[in-house]
Amino acid sequence: MWKPNLILVLAVGLLGCALAPPASVAQDGGVPQVGESFPDVKLPAPDDPAMRAYLGLGSDDFFTVNQVDADVVLVEIFSMYCPYCQREAPVVNEFYKVAQQKSKPGKTVKILGIGVGNSRFEVDVFRKKYQVPFPLIADGDYQVHKLLGQTRTPHFIAIKRSADGSRRVIYSQPGSFGEPQDFFEKLTADR
Repeated sequence: MWKPNLILVLAVGLLGCALAPPASVAQDGGVPQVGESFPDVKLPAPDDPAMRAYLGLGSDDFFTVNQVDADVVLVEIFSMYCPYCQREAPVVNEFYKVAQQKSKPGKTVKILGIGVGNSRFEVDVFRKKYQVPFPLIADGDYQVHKLLGQTRTPHFIAIKRSADGSRRVIYSQPGSFGEPQDFFEKLTADR
C-alpha cells in the first residue's frame, strides 16, 4: 500500500516544482501592478536629440521613467521577434499620434518602448520597419526585463504622476490595449 502513496507524493512534488515560478522571477520582482510604483530602472538615454526632447531629458547618459516629462508615461515591453508586437505596432503608432494631438497641460501622455532581448541594432530594425515615432530602448541583456518580472510581450504599463509628484502604475496588461482613442481617454481620466 505504501508504494501507491509514494508515487502520489512524488507526482505531487514534481508537479509543484513544474508549476513554481523560476527563482529569477521571485528574486527580481514581479510585473508592476496597478497602485504600485514603477521600479527605478536606469535606462540608456536616446542618442537622437529629438527623442531626448520628446521625453524631456537633459544631457545625462541614463534616465528613469520617473524623469520623463509627462503626466502619464506608457511603457511598452516588446521584442522585435514577437509576432504580436509586430501586429500591434501600427496600433501603438496610432496611439502615439492620438497622444500627441490630445495631450494638454495636466493630461500629457508620452510613450517609450523597451525591446527585451533586443540589441540597439535590432531595436533600430524594428523602428524602421514599423516606422515607430517614439523612443525605443534596447534591453539586450534582459536586465530591465528581469526587473519587470519577465513579462510576456507585448505588455503595456502606464505610470501616472500624482499632484504631489509621486508616480503610480495605473495600467499593467499584456496584449492589445484596444482602440487608441479610448485608451487615451482611459489613461487621462481623473482617478
